[in-house]
Amino acid sequence: MKAMILAAGRGERMRPLTDHLPKPLLPVAGTPLIGHHLQSLAQSGIRHIIINHAWLGHLIEQQLANGAEYGVEIQYSAEGEKGLETAGGIIKALPLLGDSPFVVVNGDVFTDFPFLTLNTERADDILAHLVLVPNPPQHPLGDFGIESETGLALAAADTQFTYSGIGWFRPEFFADIASGPQKLAPYLRQAMACKQISAEVYYGEWADIGTPERLAQINEQQRDRDHVG
Repeated sequence: MKAMILAAGRGERMRPLTDHLPKPLLPVAGTPLIGHHLQSLAQSGIRHIIINHAWLGHLIEQQLANGAEYGVEIQYSAEGEKGLETAGGIIKALPLLGDSPFVVVNGDVFTDFPFLTLNTERADDILAHLVLVPNPPQHPLGDFGIESETGLALAAADTQFTYSGIGWFRPEFFADIASGPQKLAPYLRQAMACKQISAEVYYGEWADIGTPERLAQINEQQRDRDHVG
């Protein structure tokens, strides 16, 4: 299985930290944020990684090179300075991702999610599987729900969770989406209406590193954990 790490965001809310360094390279516990994903994916046996990039993307390539330091093989999908949004970026990278289901993970989240548990052996009519998490304070209303009996993702539900930025997709999910800048959420909701998206809720460690304050908080938590350890 291959994985794609989404690393093309500008990181506007992280400025000024991202004025000279792309957000995926910001350090968490002494390792670039994206490096934690590479380590976790490698430990799960997923070693063929595609990384898209836009803003200051050349620095990502310089830092990570071919991935040998992390025990993975990296290919890059460069999008230019402005980027293509999530769906557009994945579509551009499809020739590198192949014909089988692939993992997708946002490059700006910090998590201990065990990628090895992702099960792509689902019915062929399931085009994607999303990992949801309890709603963080900055996103109290969540994104999607889950139908308890079937495990299908719901575009709206009484109890909603936040999309973690982790999941797997079949290439067929993107078959009818035009190339160019494209957001992912509208197409997820369309597929949910056709009962083509499944989901699970993960209650382990997860954080969206969206602001300098949240980055500082995660680093402080990691220092405290190391000190206790």
